Amino acid sequence: MSEEPPLRIALVGPCAAGKTTLAHSLRASGYVVRQPAQEHSYVANMWQRLSQPDVLIYLDVDYPAIQKRRPHMGGGQKRLDEQRQRLAHARQHCDFYLNTSDLTPEQVVARVLDFLR
Repeated sequence: MSEEPPLRIALVGPCAAGKTTLAHSLRASGYVVRQPAQEHSYVANMWQRLSQPDVLIYLDVDYPAIQKRRPHMGGGQKRLDEQRQRLAHARQHCDFYLNTSDLTPEQVVARVLDFLR
């Protein structure tokens, strides 16, 4: 009997939402993870084209949390709003949505792993 292949997971969300940190943890747990940089693209379904995921996870963040995580990131609330607009299609089609603003990286990983199980 062969094992099922690991889930292909796509992570999307605004900059500083925690995608890279989560991706490292999920890969360490054996998942196949892609980060299609949807927040920088005007192609609404780029996440589908590049990742062909089994599961789409959308991490969100508010501007005060961005300021704490990346104090030198420019663009302000306007940049966040623009990224969210580019991410609207992915947000509408995500399998799991998580606002990471008030969560530690460990809490984010725990909640996502709970969802995946």
